[in-house]
Amino acid sequence: MRILITGICGFVGRSLATALAERLEGVEIFGVDNLSRAGSEGNRTGLRRAGVKLFHGDLRMASDVEALPDADWVIDAAANPSVLAGVDGHSSSRQLVEHNLWGSVNTLEYCRARGAGLALLSSSRVYSIAALAGLPVRTNGDAFELDVSGDLPAGAGAEGISEAFPVTPPVSLYGATKLASETMALEYGATFDFPVWVNRCGVLAGAGQFGTAEQGIFSYWLHAHAGRRPLRYLGFGGHGRQVRDAFHPDDLASLIAAQMRHGGPSGGVWNVGGGIDNAMSLARLTAWCDRRFGAFAPAADPQPRLFDVPWLVMDSGAARERFGWRPEKKIETILEEIARHVRENPGWLEQCGAV
Repeated sequence: MRILITGICGFVGRSLATALAERLEGVEIFGVDNLSRAGSEGNRTGLRRAGVKLFHGDLRMASDVEALPDADWVIDAAANPSVLAGVDGHSSSRQLVEHNLWGSVNTLEYCRARGAGLALLSSSRVYSIAALAGLPVRTNGDAFELDVSGDLPAGAGAEGISEAFPVTPPVSLYGATKLASETMALEYGATFDFPVWVNRCGVLAGAGQFGTAEQGIFSYWLHAHAGRRPLRYLGFGGHGRQVRDAFHPDDLASLIAAQMRHGGPSGGVWNVGGGIDNAMSLARLTAWCDRRFGAFAPAADPQPRLFDVPWLVMDSGAARERFGWRPEKKIETILEEIARHVRENPGWLEQCGAV
């Protein structure tokens, strides 16, 4: 089996390449990356040592994609991953659409021409911001929790947000590009008869993750706390009670491997995340960091920020039922892994362009 990974020099692409090589026998993995993100260049050496062939190309350029070798499967892990993309002053709305949507369309054309299956990595941020902000939450000490005592909207429950939760706009420009890519992928697969799996990912976290809080809050928080860089509890009273769940790329790789092996009808949309057992508030994450790196208090900034929501935990029950999949790495294990990386790489945020 030959697997093409787009965005292979990013944190998720690199992690999947390594993990899938361990999980699939007789697999040949190659990838493409435009190396535009600070830090991605550093992953080239390790991937080459692992026998992964790399191509320098830009998915926005159809000619770059057409020049790639044939593959049996494509994992689309290339995207601008920030929910603030297009409005944060670092990228324009047009650049966001070109990267996240047109890049996916060119990838789909590759799959159509080569008869390759596709595993598309989407996002939990395709879900309606208004619906997420309107969830009934209550305060449990230093964290929000979903109040399940009354009526809940469709797709919300004690285990988190399922695939049935509304995707009604607004979902952010970033979320809109991912939702549009999902639709195009499913249509291409149905029209041209190749398998498509859409995985809506929660917060991926692990050692070596790049960038800013919008790209990986758990990793960023540990590095910033240990380096005594300014941290803020944004919105929701400035108390840090907002909650997200974390999961590791190794667990995502296990699901993708199961999807590739699946013998029955393919397709559909699958929520993938750490779930309620791997959920943590910023305040509790800070307390963990205090114990590990010494006390360091974030500033309180109650001013709300665009697109932020108080509670978002992914319910992966459908993937568990269909594939027998569940995340194996607990949040404590993930945080310990990141903490080791923090100790070994004290200047990491500077290396990957965090300001």
